[in-house]
Amino acid sequence: MLKIQVILLLGVLLWSFGQQRKPTIYIIGDSTVRNTDQEYWGWGSLLPEFLDTAQITIANHAMAGRSTRTFQKEGRWDKVDSLLKPGDYLLIQFGHNEGSRPDTTKQGYRGVLRGIGKDSVVLDWGNGRTETVYTYGENLRRFVRQARRKGAMPIILSMIPRNQWNQEGRVKRADRDFGLWARQIADEEGVPFVDLNEITAAKYEQLGPDAVKEKYFPGDHTHTNKAGAWVNAASVVEGLQAIQHPLAKYRKRP
Repeated sequence: MLKIQVILLLGVLLWSFGQQRKPTIYIIGDSTVRNTDQEYWGWGSLLPEFLDTAQITIANHAMAGRSTRTFQKEGRWDKVDSLLKPGDYLLIQFGHNEGSRPDTTKQGYRGVLRGIGKDSVVLDWGNGRTETVYTYGENLRRFVRQARRKGAMPIILSMIPRNQWNQEGRVKRADRDFGLWARQIADEEGVPFVDLNEITAAKYEQLGPDAVKEKYFPGDHTHTNKAGAWVNAASVVEGLQAIQHPLAKYRKRP
């Protein structure tokens, strides 16, 4: 009887240890990562379709309309940072809401300084309230460094491509601005980079603009439907596999 009790106790302890060691993938980003999940979908909502959630937890903290600046300003990053544990992962994908000139107007409240430098600007919101705005790259740099302090492993992704095409029939890339800067920060900080922009753009080009519009973009040129989000989630996992990232081992088998 005592032997059975010892075996049961060991089993419970091993199960408890396994539960405690189950890592979490935290995702931060904008509406292309998490949306209303009605007409428009973000790829983060469909990532569980591709990864084995019996072995890893997925926590999608992305929020529509946010930039690297407002995600921090609203305290959303502080919440994620407080949850990070050693062995967790952090997927970072921003870029769609950063483009305006940073100021205190409705048009500029999400904007950041361009590039990856450490320059900044101080905005005066009145009533003694000020805000220091940094570059897109510096914001990514801060996410990466703070995550690492917690023992988490950050991964930077370039933004998904918009449904915009040039005269040569190719999807417009983000490889001269936000996609480039995301790659540069990943290289500088020595963290993995998934070129989601390029991977999905290549898929779009195989279909052509008319089919892409019909299949994936029910409204504007930025937000996809569920089918489009599925394509982007698949691209994320393919990108992880291409760089032989440890997260790829959690991919569900067909």
